[in-house]
This record gives sequence, structure tokens and C-alpha cells, in this order.
Amino acid sequence: MSLPLSHPALSATDPELAALVGAEERLQSDTLRLIPSENYVSQAVLEASGTVLQNKYSEGYSGRRYYEGQQNIDLVETLAVERAKALFGVEHANVQPYSGSPANLAVYLAFAEPGDTVMGMALPMGGHLTHGWGVSATGKWFRGVQYGVRHDSGLIDFDEVRELALKERPKIIFCGGTALPRTIDFAAFAEIARESGAVLVADVAHIAGLIAGGAHPSPVPHADVISTTTHKTLRGPRGAMLMSREQHAKAIDKAVFPGLQGGPHNQTTAAIAVALHEAAQPSFRDYAAAVVANARELAEQLLARGFDLVSGGTDNHLILMDLTPKDVPGKVAAKALDRAGIVVNYNTVPYDPRKPFDPSGIRIGTPSLTSRGLGTEHMAAVAEWIDRGVTAARAGDEDALAAIRAEVAGLMAEFPAPGLPTD
Repeated sequence: MSLPLSHPALSATDPELAALVGAEERLQSDTLRLIPSENYVSQAVLEASGTVLQNKYSEGYSGRRYYEGQQNIDLVETLAVERAKALFGVEHANVQPYSGSPANLAVYLAFAEPGDTVMGMALPMGGHLTHGWGVSATGKWFRGVQYGVRHDSGLIDFDEVRELALKERPKIIFCGGTALPRTIDFAAFAEIARESGAVLVADVAHIAGLIAGGAHPSPVPHADVISTTTHKTLRGPRGAMLMSREQHAKAIDKAVFPGLQGGPHNQTTAAIAVALHEAAQPSFRDYAAAVVANARELAEQLLARGFDLVSGGTDNHLILMDLTPKDVPGKVAAKALDRAGIVVNYNTVPYDPRKPFDPSGIRIGTPSLTSRGLGTEHMAAVAEWIDRGVTAARAGDEDALAAIRAEVAGLMAEFPAPGLPTD
């Protein structure tokens, strides 16, 4: 697929880098992107990310900066903050964190001291590194205790969570993760946090767009703090936000600046504002509902083809599958599917006997394909491609992978991706 020259200044200044950008545009155009943490942003978000706001330093907050010349920057940040508060129905929002992991670090700085006990879902069970896992700074600087999921159902056992919380008395409890295909029961976590005296933090990085679009219950009535990235299902730039009740506003703001970082990335703040504006439109509710509908239909199609899905299916945008019954390791399958134009990531599954860098599963999701306009009527074809790709991976059949690659490119040509150049 040939794409027109879309970056003339970059091409003139640095043709080598421009060629790489063009190659990535082509790759994103003609492949089926199923990584659940990826998406396509609009042309408006892309443009906001590349404005002259890049040129400004703005340490501090609106009306309280350490640099002059902030007349416009203050208004940009205020716009993003007010849009976040309105969209999610929160009392306070901070749009300055550089990304999700720094946002979570700010939570620790606001509510805990080094060595304190913190609690989160274990990484192999679907949690995130920054929820106190050992290889992360959050597991090295704090005493992390982890909960998991039931072996028989793949669902969180709240009796176990409560028992662990009352025994360990963590300062912070994280709920949410990176490979959770089921609805998060924020109310159940809130009850446990109250009983154990912990601050409840809902990390909704993966599902923020679904929450904004009404396709997943909101943590706002239950959580003390909400941490999220602004990309993934929210379809914004690579950034993050922290939202909270007003009583925690000062602690959160001090932890972000000056606690962890200097000046915010103003061009990202502007792009976040655009994404929040887009997410407030009625069409975004349709998008969020379609993401979930596509994921559920894709899960049903995969189950019909003999795939083993963790928890038996999905309630959101994400599907986690154990390929052990298919006799193919996750890494082998992921790399073969990539050659077939189907982009996924290999992933551990609960109680995985294999190592994290060579696990049993793959993780897929529907945000990107839904942004392109694919619907439930296309999920049978997607499942069939995955099935054929996994079979080809087991057999080492490169010709079969090449045939899938051509079919994928053909369908993708019918559904141009937002924000990318087209013929």
C-alpha cells in the first residue's frame, strides 16, 4: 500500500527518520492491530500533539507557575482539567503525569512512606508492575502483597482479598490491571479498603474509555483515587491523569509536582483536552459499546474454534487466551501472527507454568479494529485468521501465514484508520 508524503519538513530535514515514520504508517494501515492497549488517535489529537505548545516550560499549576508567559498554557491545562472532571464526574483532576507508571508512583508518594505495605493484583494474574510487583520500584521501595484469581474460574476471590487486606493492613490497595477480561467490582474493593483502613486506587488505564462511554461501571463513587493513562480505550495521546475526591487534591498535586516531575508536556496536555472533548460526544458512547460488543463476539467465535479463554470470555475490550491446548507457546504464536499481519502480544496466564518471556498465552483486544469501523459481523473472519495463524505457527507453515497476511491487508484497505494518510 503506497501512502502519500505526509511529513514534508521532516522528510527534507531527516529523510532517514521520515522513512521510518512512513513505514510505521503503512504498517498501522495494513495490519490488524489487536493489542488491547493500542488504538488510533484522531487527526485532531495528532495535530494538538505537534503544536508550538512544545516550546513552553510550565512548572507549577494554572495560576501558580514558576515561569512567566503562561497566559495561554494556563487556559489549555484548565480546559483539560475541567473536561476530565465533567467527563468522569470527579471532584479533582490532574492532567500532568507523563504516563501511567509515573502517575501510580505519585499515588505512592502521596499516601505512603518507603517500606509501607501496599497491595495489588499479582502481575502473572493480570495486574500491573506498579502495583507493588517485586521487579518494579514499587515492589522494591514498598512491601508489596499480591492477590490473584481463582484457579477454577479466573475470577477474583474477594474473600481471599478481604482476608489478605485485614491481615496485612496495606496503606494502599490497587484494583485494576493489564489483563483483566471481566468487570471490576469497585464496590467490593471499596468495602474491603474501608474495613482495612486503606486508600483505594482504581487503575483504569485499560478501561477509561469504556467508563467514559458508559460501557463499564465507574469507580468514581467507590475509589479514593483514580489513575489512568489517556491512550488505550480513551483514544488520546500517550499521557496520564490522576483523579480524586477533593480531600486528596492537595496530596495528589504535590506528589506530581514538585514531588516527581518538573514541567508538564503542554502539547500532550492539549491533546488530552482534545481527546476528552471527543469522548464527551454521543458518538463515543457508540464506540465504547461497539468495542465491548466486538470483544464478546470475537470471544464467542474463538470459543467455537476450541480456544481456551481465561475466565471463559470477556466483559470488556480484552481477551486473554491460554494456548496450551493448542500445543503452541504464546511467544511462538504471537510472532507467527505478526508475520500474518495480526498484531498481538504474548502474555502470561494465571498459574502459568511457563516463564514470563516465553509464556503460554496471548492477549488481544478490540479498541483499534473498532476505531477503524469493523463490527461484530467481521469477528468470525478475525477469529478464523487467528485460528489459521496458530495452526500455521504449530506447523511452521509460512505460506499459510503469507496467505493470511494478504487477506488481512485486503480487509484493512476497506477500513481506513483514523489519523493515518490514505491513498
